[in-house]
Amino acid sequence: MCFIRLTSWLLHCCVFMNLVNGYSVKNCTVRGSLKYAQNINVFCNKRNLHFIARNIPDKATYLDVSDNVIQKIHQEYFSHLSNLKSFIALHNRIREVEDGAFSSLVALQELNLAFNKLTDISGGMFQDLRNLTVLHLNDNLIANINIFAFSPLISLRKVNLSRNHLKQISKVQPLFSLPQLQEVHIGSNNFSSFQTSEVVTADIFPHLDNLVLASIAENMTWDVQDRSYLQSVRHLNLSGIQLPMEKITDLLQTFSSSLASLRLHSLGDVKVKALMRNGCLISSLRFLGLQRNNITSISKDEMQFCTQLTELDLSNNGLNSVPAVISSLPGLQFLDLTFNHIKSISRVDFANLTQLRTLQMYSNYISLIEDFAFKDLKSLKTLMIGSNRLVLNGYFKKDLQKLTILDLANNKLDSVRRGDFESLKSLKNLSLPDNQISFIEAGSFDGLTNLIFLNLQSNKLSRGSIKDSVFSRLPNLKTLLLNNNYISYDNQKPLDHPPFQNLRKLKTLNIFSQGHKGMHYLPSNLFKGLRSLEELQAENLNINSLDPDTFTYTPYLWELDLSRNELLSLATRIFLPLRVLKTLHLSKVGLQSLNFLINANLSKLHLLHVSTNALSVINETLIRSLPTLIYLDLRGNYLSCDCTNAWFVNWTISSNDTEVESAYELTCNYPDKVKGHKLLDLDVDSCNVDVGFFCFISTATLVSMTLLGSFLFHFLRWQVVYAYYLLLAFLHDNKQQRKPNGLQYDAFISYNVHDELWVMRELLPQLEGEQGWKLCLHHRDFEPGKPIMDNIVNGIYSSCKTICVISHHYLESEWCSREIQVASFRLFDEKKYVLILVFLEHIPSHQLSPYYRMKRLIQKKTYLSWPEPGEDTRVFWQKLRVALENKDSSEMEHPLAGI
Repeated sequence: MCFIRLTSWLLHCCVFMNLVNGYSVKNCTVRGSLKYAQNINVFCNKRNLHFIARNIPDKATYLDVSDNVIQKIHQEYFSHLSNLKSFIALHNRIREVEDGAFSSLVALQELNLAFNKLTDISGGMFQDLRNLTVLHLNDNLIANINIFAFSPLISLRKVNLSRNHLKQISKVQPLFSLPQLQEVHIGSNNFSSFQTSEVVTADIFPHLDNLVLASIAENMTWDVQDRSYLQSVRHLNLSGIQLPMEKITDLLQTFSSSLASLRLHSLGDVKVKALMRNGCLISSLRFLGLQRNNITSISKDEMQFCTQLTELDLSNNGLNSVPAVISSLPGLQFLDLTFNHIKSISRVDFANLTQLRTLQMYSNYISLIEDFAFKDLKSLKTLMIGSNRLVLNGYFKKDLQKLTILDLANNKLDSVRRGDFESLKSLKNLSLPDNQISFIEAGSFDGLTNLIFLNLQSNKLSRGSIKDSVFSRLPNLKTLLLNNNYISYDNQKPLDHPPFQNLRKLKTLNIFSQGHKGMHYLPSNLFKGLRSLEELQAENLNINSLDPDTFTYTPYLWELDLSRNELLSLATRIFLPLRVLKTLHLSKVGLQSLNFLINANLSKLHLLHVSTNALSVINETLIRSLPTLIYLDLRGNYLSCDCTNAWFVNWTISSNDTEVESAYELTCNYPDKVKGHKLLDLDVDSCNVDVGFFCFISTATLVSMTLLGSFLFHFLRWQVVYAYYLLLAFLHDNKQQRKPNGLQYDAFISYNVHDELWVMRELLPQLEGEQGWKLCLHHRDFEPGKPIMDNIVNGIYSSCKTICVISHHYLESEWCSREIQVASFRLFDEKKYVLILVFLEHIPSHQLSPYYRMKRLIQKKTYLSWPEPGEDTRVFWQKLRVALENKDSSEMEHPLAGI
């Protein structure tokens, strides 16, 4: 007994200390398992950190500390991270990097220090970074670069030094000598000139492929004495360049032998048109980017030398129609006209563009497409025409036989009819989201046998809109998006014609967030036919229960999201068919326990998201039942910081297999004295009970007390006896002071909710109405907001009697069991007749066997039985009245005494 009491006390003790090591990293999130260490990503971004955590897992390959307030990179930060391939530290306040700070990162391939406050690049900053291929130093305050700074970067291919304070091109001269360099960004600096004599040695830029000279100041001088120095440059970006026209012309001539791609963004209508002529004179040019130039029209003369182009980007301009010059570029394969003011497409706009493969016209004002407008687009595979004002008006009933991707999102479509897409035999991807589609005619998608992706989200589809005949001719469909519509069901009963029963190859289904207060119910056979389904998004549907057979039709489901539903409890049977489930989302569903997962046989589960629930304890049995778990999200729960979670705390800190999301940020909710403390600060050592030691202590104490008692009885017998009788006298006087005339009610009524009709129709009118007794009823007299158990105790001890209305339902009720327990304790304590048993129905003795306390009561005390139907009830009410009037009888005087 001593051991049990001591253990009970230890379950509520909480002593706190700091713990810092293991898989969980304070202020960071780890993605990936140390057990399978191919890719371990650590995210410490947006945490207001002043320093980089010292216990980053040794096997980490990616580390992001962006958006913090770090000011200095110290040498010891990375001494153990020899596997790190990417380090991202942009948007901090880094002013200094110690020499050799990155020297341990021998596998590093990407280093991003952009948007910081670096002013100097020292000679030892990049020491031993032989495998680095990408370096971002843009948006700093760099004015000086040591001549030896870039020497170790023998594998560097891309470097960005834009928007710094560099004034002399010679500062970056060592950079240009790197053997693998392909892409350089040096725009928006303060260079006054670019003269090859300052930077060039033999064999300069042998692999330079991409050069960005955006936003160069107008006073800069460009002087390249030998064009062969830049012969490998194929991609040139002159966006926002401020040089005079003649200087830009000279600059372009430097690349005339090799250039394939030219970007002339944000230069203005006049300037860019002048440059187009010069750019198109480069015979090797294939891509021309003209974004954000306020172009309203383009004449044939302005692009007469551009016939060699295969890609043209005219997005983000002011075009009111498709320029007529487009049809004179027969070699075009890619055309971007997004974000203009085009209102219609005529039948000659795309004439002769037989090689065009991608046409983007997103975000215009197109409301009309003339017949035969797509007649010559025989090679078109991608048509992006969303965010316009189109309705389906036979535009796709002919032509475009090779089209594979069609995007009609955010238009004015209100229905889909049979034949609307009949000519698109090759279509694989059809996107119709953000329209007003409320009706889909049966057979609308007939003929689209190659369709694998169908997006119908954010429309006005209802249950009647998605009949099985709508999807009956899509044998290869793999992704169906129906979220954010108005689909709902009245119950869980099986559907006569489940809508997805013909989609045997479907792998992804989204039905989340249905309007008009959600879907309400999931019919038990809604997913019938989806035997290949792998991913189901069903969050925010306002469903509060699931039929146990819901997922019997989806045995290969590996990701399931049921978040933001009121699923207060779930049955184990629901998950038994999901033998390959890997990801389970149950956030914001009101769960109080995860015990339903213990026997669900989810042996393949990797990720479990159960944030923002009412979970208090995570036990060892649950974790052991999920042997492959690598990620657990418990944020926003009501965790107990006592010994019930001691095992979980130890496991969280020491496990190399599973990461607990933001483990060091998990807070206590119970007991009150530690509310708000961190869970991992729990001192679990105080919970480790040494059974042998405490048994020894308890046995020694018992023996000592026995010896002491024997000693006192032998030598101080009469003094002990005298003290005993004094104590009895005190207790007797104390009980005499408790009188019943101060009680609030005549009787407390204990009953089950299934018997409430009898209480309200029979008992209450008779006892309160005719006999005048004052009764205490839980639904009427309990104090709102007060714990239920406190209300029960107060109600029983504030009443002269307790009347228990016994039925089969009563015996099975947990709360009724507690009420009769309290009444029995009062009976034992006060030794008075305070308990009246009323049986509403006959209950055989063998059925009472499991209810030990009830059986003892009826064996030792008389009770009342409600008469059978048709019998006179007056005798019953008279006996009950007598029992209530008898307020002063003691236990020994009353026939019901004897417990």
